[in-house]
Amino acid sequence: MLNESVWDLIANRKDIDQRECFAEIRACSNLRNIFSISEMEYISLIFILLSGILGVILWIRVNLCRPRNFPPGPQWLPFVGNSPQIRREGRKLGGLHRVYEEWTKVYRSKVLGMKLGGNFYVVGSSYDIVREIHMREEFEGRPKNFFMRLRTMGSLRGITCVDGAMWAEHRAFAVKHLRNAGYGRQPMELMIAEEMDDLIKLIDSLREAEGTFWPGKYLPVSVLNVLWTFTAGRRLGRDDERIEKLLQLLQQRSRAFDMSGGVLSSMPWIRFFAPEWSGYNLIRRFNEELKNLLMETIERHHATYTEEKSSDDLIYAFIKEMKMQEDNDKTTFSDIQLTMVILDIFIAGSQTTSTTIDLALMALLLFPAMQEKIYREICENGRKSHGNLPFTEAYLMEVRRFFNVVPISGPRRATRETNLGGYTVPKDTTILINLHSVHMDVDFWGDPQVFRPERFLDDTGKICNVERLMPFGQGKRRCLGDTLARACIFTFFTGIVEKFKLSTGPQDEHPDVNLLPGITLSPKPYKVLFEKR
Repeated sequence: MLNESVWDLIANRKDIDQRECFAEIRACSNLRNIFSISEMEYISLIFILLSGILGVILWIRVNLCRPRNFPPGPQWLPFVGNSPQIRREGRKLGGLHRVYEEWTKVYRSKVLGMKLGGNFYVVGSSYDIVREIHMREEFEGRPKNFFMRLRTMGSLRGITCVDGAMWAEHRAFAVKHLRNAGYGRQPMELMIAEEMDDLIKLIDSLREAEGTFWPGKYLPVSVLNVLWTFTAGRRLGRDDERIEKLLQLLQQRSRAFDMSGGVLSSMPWIRFFAPEWSGYNLIRRFNEELKNLLMETIERHHATYTEEKSSDDLIYAFIKEMKMQEDNDKTTFSDIQLTMVILDIFIAGSQTTSTTIDLALMALLLFPAMQEKIYREICENGRKSHGNLPFTEAYLMEVRRFFNVVPISGPRRATRETNLGGYTVPKDTTILINLHSVHMDVDFWGDPQVFRPERFLDDTGKICNVERLMPFGQGKRRCLGDTLARACIFTFFTGIVEKFKLSTGPQDEHPDVNLLPGITLSPKPYKVLFEKR
């Protein structure tokens, strides 16, 4: 019995071992199948990865290639183009206009070609090239990039940032209203004179209270009030918190960006990683502040509108046009468009005009003999007409030329493939205009680094060389507010010189002629001693 039990146990054990063995064999077979599938997937993965790497390499090679007959310029990098190089050189040389002029010498070309992010850019320098860009129809477009859309609250509106039929319609409307409101005539001059009188009173009170002070701190409000009166029919108080905030944002915006739109234009994706550094948050704050300021005024105009008021200011005139086009499904007249038109007027007019007046006053400290010559001319001939004050007019022209408040103008867009300076410009290329190269042309001016108003006077004492001065541009896209800007500069400047003698205080340093970079160049703060004449 015992032997049989032992043999039964041995037999059962053999069965168990055989079953386990067969199970292991089947498992190994399954593992081989699994391994076989994984190997195929691994090979496929390697193939896909290699294909992706090859695709990226080919894309980079294509991206690095210059278009056929594209203007010469520095080699760009994948994804970012020349953006890092331009920003680095701009900080070192003191502005993008100096970078472009340096590269013009390096590549021996008046037309430069580069890439910012994924967009082609062309920079035109010298009088002939700059004038050609201004006058040719295919260069009248505006870029349609992220920065331009962000500037106008997400869509291309206003006058400055649009082109085609919309630009033509709204520019014509603005010109018509400004003309009806007395633009370039006595009503405009009286409006500016009234604001100038207010500024004179402010300077008189400040000189008694503070002694020396920087006039550039107070000029923007005066200029903005002239624009605001045209726009909204009334002036804003100097102690208005909204106007102070708006001016602060305008100045920050000017210093944060260049005429190409800065890094936001070339690499808009960077706003997700560096919203503050890229200027994205600044533009959003600017838009919000502007919307709050303007919409309150626009809503008040809507509430008080009558057809009789339609010629009082720009907002009433715009509302009239909106009502006339209520049945037009394709109308471009809306509250948001009105907001953007006002923004264009503020940006184009307030910053550049107030800065030019500031620089004209600053130059009086640097060239006191010219100040006395201007004062004598005003005393002998009065301040009523530019034509009666040729040296004063030449002085103001030299301020615009020498300091180049807007060294790079534009940006423009090539509406079709075309040629410039013998090179091919692809369609939708952004065009930047180097006005600094025209105003500092050694071949024409001889001594452009010297401040010399007489260069704008001929042998008979009359104004000359006007065509070589382009602070407001040329052609159809010439600055809409050039007449108003020139009138503000002339009236404010001559009014101040007639009432006060300007000098540097005994404890103050002379002003620095090296300006702060940005969309517009601006002086570093300086102090003036105003002595009543």
